[in-house]
Amino acid sequence: MKSVYDTIQDEIKALKAKREAVILAHNYQPGEIQDIADFVGDSLKLAQEARKTDAKVILFCGVHFMAETASILCPDKTVLVPDLQAGCSLADMVLPSDIRKWKAAHPEGVVVCYVNTSAAVKAECDYCCTSSNAEKVVSAIPAGKKILFVPDYFLGSFVKQKTGRADMELWKGYCPTHVMIQANRIEQLKKEHPEAEFVMHPECGCTTKSMHLADRVLSTEGMVRYVKESSAREFIVATETGILHRMQLDNPEKRFIPASEQAVCGYMKMNTLEKMADALENMRNEVRVPEDLARRASRCIERMMEIV
Repeated sequence: MKSVYDTIQDEIKALKAKREAVILAHNYQPGEIQDIADFVGDSLKLAQEARKTDAKVILFCGVHFMAETASILCPDKTVLVPDLQAGCSLADMVLPSDIRKWKAAHPEGVVVCYVNTSAAVKAECDYCCTSSNAEKVVSAIPAGKKILFVPDYFLGSFVKQKTGRADMELWKGYCPTHVMIQANRIEQLKKEHPEAEFVMHPECGCTTKSMHLADRVLSTEGMVRYVKESSAREFIVATETGILHRMQLDNPEKRFIPASEQAVCGYMKMNTLEKMADALENMRNEVRVPEDLARRASRCIERMMEIV
């Protein structure tokens, strides 16, 4: 007899075929969602997959701003999410009016927004970036241009250090999940696992204090690649714990230790298999960015795509 889990997976597969859909899942999604997705990755990889797909429907399992980005890149597709309430606290920390106010004070300045922002904020910005390409995007901006980086202070600090851009102003936003990862805990884990390599996401609140301990500071997709290629057998992983599922699946012979077991994004975990089935069955929870807003927001995304 099939389990409830197997039954709902079969239902989702049948609905996916019926709706001519593709399922995209972020690395922080629950393991059972990653297992049924067609593509699992970080924001940049999923944006690229959204743009390439021939599917009529995109079921985006992540948070709201990611689905907005898919809608902007694929205006001819229907973009659905399992739960419309799955948002992002970091994205909520900057508003379009904040960008307009800064630009009024710095008319020659350039605003770079992390992809973790709403479409309305992206529409006011000059460049978009992800954690995997932020350094490359900022480096492409002509020297001498004053830059505002929004909204993540810790990613911005990392990029400012890597690029040496002294003219870079940082917004004071942060990811509540990554702030749970503390430097003292990392130091303790390094003592307990001296042979383990330490990989960390640049959103971590302890970036400035712990970066010297890290073997690599990487995006989630960069982490996935690195731990697969490394000869190490143990890894301390500083990012949201959902990524451990994929790492363990890809590397069953290796051990992955969360830098903080409390680094769990409640928004990412709002998505479930049941909600996925409901969205596909009833074609509900559509995310569609209005045409004018999408046109304006697409400019900073396209500039990013041209650079990377």
